[in-house]
Amino acid sequence: MPLGSVAILDEAPHEQYLHPEFLLYCQLLRKHGVRAGIHAPEDMVVTDGRLLFAGESVDMIYNRMTDFALQQPMNATLREAYLERQVVLSPHPRAHALYADIRNLSLIGDRSFLQSLGITQAAVNTLSAAVPATTLLTPENQEAMWTGRRKLFFKPAAGFGSKASYRGDKLTRRVWSDILRGTYVAQQIVPPSERGIAGQNEALKADIRSYAYDGNVLLYAARIYRGQTTNFRTPGGGFASVLTDESAH
Repeated sequence: MPLGSVAILDEAPHEQYLHPEFLLYCQLLRKHGVRAGIHAPEDMVVTDGRLLFAGESVDMIYNRMTDFALQQPMNATLREAYLERQVVLSPHPRAHALYADIRNLSLIGDRSFLQSLGITQAAVNTLSAAVPATTLLTPENQEAMWTGRRKLFFKPAAGFGSKASYRGDKLTRRVWSDILRGTYVAQQIVPPSERGIAGQNEALKADIRSYAYDGNVLLYAARIYRGQTTNFRTPGGGFASVLTDESAH
């Protein structure tokens, strides 16, 4: 079907940090003849097999919410519409499970598992070298993980935006007990690269992101920050451009 309308969906969208970006993308979509709006999950209803926002049907939803599996009660309508194929949802639960669930890193960086897939040796070497060693935290290995915590970073399986992520050398027993009640992975700590920034007395950490679609890189960007994890609170930090050398391609 032709794409006629898109909804950008988030909880309390007008209060989100990136709300200005939502507005820019709505303008871009409208410029290309696609109706676009910014909505919250409670705004949607299903009528006669169509998903509606403010009485208008929607063909595609860009899902900015972090309930990736659509399990929360407020997303029941969206879950129904998705399962009944009444709307295109991006990202949808299956895509997140395949490509973004952090537990997958325990396999993607495992050389023996990669070799069992029959992929090229070059791919095995690249992935096993690039992906930090990642282990699922279980009752059987939790004591070993606590003992070796100073070399580990603990991340929730369903986490996002570095929330509830902890460096092992900063852990207290109270936080550790919270981690054990959740679903976590333990990942080898990899020190971030650093860059000198004009006007800053000390170097800031840099986290390089590669945005890709269908096997092709669309954009590189960096997050510049100070602290345990990436953030938008560091003075002089935030997003930064990444320039590439064409001769290196």
